[in-house]
Amino acid sequence: MQNHKLFYATLLLISSTLLASAQENPFVRHIYTADPSAHVWSDGRLYVYPSHDIDPPKGCDRMDQYHVFSTTDMKKWTDHGEILRASQVPWGRPEGGFMWAPDCAYKNGTYYFYFPHPSGTDWNKTWKIGVATSSKPASDFKVQGYLELNGDQFAMIDPTVFIDDDGQAYFYYGGGRRCKGARLKDNMTELADTLITMEGLVDFHEAAWVFKRKGIYYLTYSDRFQINGKGANRLNYATSKNPLGPWTYQGVYLDPTGCDTSHGSIVKYKGKWYAFYHNSVLSGRGNLRSICVDRLYFDRKGMIKKVIQTGKLSSK
Repeated sequence: MQNHKLFYATLLLISSTLLASAQENPFVRHIYTADPSAHVWSDGRLYVYPSHDIDPPKGCDRMDQYHVFSTTDMKKWTDHGEILRASQVPWGRPEGGFMWAPDCAYKNGTYYFYFPHPSGTDWNKTWKIGVATSSKPASDFKVQGYLELNGDQFAMIDPTVFIDDDGQAYFYYGGGRRCKGARLKDNMTELADTLITMEGLVDFHEAAWVFKRKGIYYLTYSDRFQINGKGANRLNYATSKNPLGPWTYQGVYLDPTGCDTSHGSIVKYKGKWYAFYHNSVLSGRGNLRSICVDRLYFDRKGMIKKVIQTGKLSSK
């Protein structure tokens, strides 16, 4: 009898170890997260900067309290804790909330955290793109102000920053069916040029993301649920020989995930490409989302193959 107990105890320990070492989707389960922005920094870790859905939700109004997560093996993830909330934004909306999809960039020893947040009660017409900085990738961020974009503030959301091989940084934002971009100055807090519209995108809605592979620039984005139906946003992509376009539409690379929105990022880590996105499998609600990651593949022509959404991350 004693031997049987020892056997089952050993079996349980082995099973627990296997479960702990297997990547699960969603990979953050203790809080609700969305809009994952993934980056690999010089310390060899992969970092994800998502937004945070607050339970119970009120649409997306109550989103707040950005956290940062990182990994070295795509299996075990560290929550580095909260780095910013609405109450720490001096120019922010008095009622708080509305801390939507962010991004982060690194240049000359400083990490730049870009986040959309309204400055007024009439939130959708008063958006600004805030900038917080730190010498560390996952802590000690301080709000420095916001980008002077000199344009219509309606749906001015979803900032993303791409730094090219020559060190030139580019800023993009995308909301309200428009996507615009421009070069950034070296200080990473001012535009070097006037924002221009990204031409060639088909059915653009929001969630711009830019990366480069083998000399080709890729711009990914979400299409419109007004056309596809609620919960049916897809992630699309376009390519160009120039970081500011014009772009050539290439198709859908991620099918709907069951959420009210879709938002993702693509990054290469340790020789493999990954697609980050969010779904609603933990909550069953489209505005209580959770971030996921799956392998991403290209064909011989550099086109993105449709991502297979899985419950676990494939090791192949």
